Amino acid sequence: MRTYGRSDKLKSVQYAVRGPVAEKANQMEQQGIEVLKLNIGNPAPFGFRAPQNIVDEMKANIEDNEGYSHSKGLPDTRQAIYEYALKKNLPNVNVDEIFTGNGASELITMTLNALLNPGDEVLVPAPDYPLWTGSVTLAGGTPVHYLCDEKSDWMPDIEDIKSKINSNTVGIVVINPNNPTGAIYPDEVLQQIADLATEHGLILFSDEIYDRILMDGYEHKSLATFAPDAFTLTFGGLSKSHMMCGFRIGWLILCGKRDHVKDYIAGLTVLASMRLCSNVPAQTVVRHCLEDKSELEAMLLPGGRLYEQRKVVMEGIKDIAGMSVVYPHGAFYCFPKLDERFNIHDDQQFALDMLEQAHVLVTHGTGFNWPNPDHFRIVMLPDTETLAAAMKNIGSFLDGYRQK
Repeated sequence: MRTYGRSDKLKSVQYAVRGPVAEKANQMEQQGIEVLKLNIGNPAPFGFRAPQNIVDEMKANIEDNEGYSHSKGLPDTRQAIYEYALKKNLPNVNVDEIFTGNGASELITMTLNALLNPGDEVLVPAPDYPLWTGSVTLAGGTPVHYLCDEKSDWMPDIEDIKSKINSNTVGIVVINPNNPTGAIYPDEVLQQIADLATEHGLILFSDEIYDRILMDGYEHKSLATFAPDAFTLTFGGLSKSHMMCGFRIGWLILCGKRDHVKDYIAGLTVLASMRLCSNVPAQTVVRHCLEDKSELEAMLLPGGRLYEQRKVVMEGIKDIAGMSVVYPHGAFYCFPKLDERFNIHDDQQFALDMLEQAHVLVTHGTGFNWPNPDHFRIVMLPDTETLAAAMKNIGSFLDGYRQK
């Protein structure tokens, strides 16, 4: 009988956040074993809820939004995103070139599929959110990873970026605030990346899904504001800032110069049309969400839930011998390092060992395309009690652990 396997396009694609270790955790739970999950940035399972007034507004709008919208989104939704872009000083924004999507993830995949041909290279950070690497590969391009420097608070290594630009390079991906490190990039770093894109005629892909999740007085500036002479695609959404992952609403804003990308934009429009449209009821609350962020701000201040959860994780890491971490100021992740005493050469196996012995689920660092097996990501969404228990379990597990 004829057999079928996965497409060749998928042979180099991975998504470790929901990979084999997470599958093992699911099996353990089915056996009645409690697992402390620190692997996925999904607020709802940890008791976060979308603001009730937003949910009520969406419910009230459902009966009037049972049909398709325009493939790019409802006019008022795109107008609200346009106004938000203007407040953030994005250059040369046109409301007709704003696309809504079923989360930013759908739009990331769409933009890369519309652009890439075999041989095209896209510079992607290491570590990265693995959707970017997977989507570049799936679209037929080649991801080339530039390093973010842990010794410099996880800032992109500009010299490394420069060294990897060649005639095949078509774009640079920037994730700010960063997932998985929680780093927020300062003006000078963003300006240097923008200058490189302008100099070499590259497209900028700016993933800003965490632009509102900032602590310690940090401010977020969009990459596009530093690159008026480049073409920038800016991605945002409500999944994280308003705890609305399941409602699936994100957006794409085209910014900067675009005379040289008219056919690319036409291709984006074709793919958006083939997809018909994004979730229409969720589109109806975008304006309200962008005009109101009071509930989120309270969580990010001292005494607020996200702020206090981060404190528990940072204090827990400090108490574990052999672990260190760069203090995160954005998003709700950290990316701790394990020193050589643990002799880790296979970090997926390390994560599996931790799961089986400590019942704590994390995602190993190479799953974020970090080149060395010496990091893992902690999601800081569980309540403080759960996080304290998880950190205690991690410390007990690491005490005496050494990979063979």
